[in-house]
Amino acid sequence: MADVTAAEKDAFFEEVGKASAAAVWSAWSTQSKTGPRVRMVHPTWEGDVLWLATGPATPKAKQMANNPIVDVQWQVSPPNFIHIMCRGTAELIMDDAVRAHAWEALDYDLNDFFPGGPTDPNYVAVKVTPTRVELSEMFGSVNQRIWRA
Repeated sequence: MADVTAAEKDAFFEEVGKASAAAVWSAWSTQSKTGPRVRMVHPTWEGDVLWLATGPATPKAKQMANNPIVDVQWQVSPPNFIHIMCRGTAELIMDDAVRAHAWEALDYDLNDFFPGGPTDPNYVAVKVTPTRVELSEMFGSVNQRIWRA
């Protein structure tokens, strides 16, 4: 295991972004009143920030409002078996300028989910500020690198 240094941070997050995009889907874990909840989502990295779009009234949004700590995990299929884990603090943002920014940062067409565009009242931008990100191969057993805030 190797800790990512400040000098390596930008290159590390570039690798994380590419590997996450290759995986497409991630398992996103929140905490409900009765225990953990995991769902498949498609967030996008922008440098060291992770963006997600959801609805403000969804169980996921309500859970993050009550407890903003999230865990996100990606697994890239063979032959690479790249593994990414992120723990961070989620912020639900309804500010129009930030929602427009997240709308552009996310790497898929949000109009399929929010036809009203970036100011759709049913759309909230979720900004995750990571506290720990792990990038490794072979399910964490090879080339394990960890960045910590």
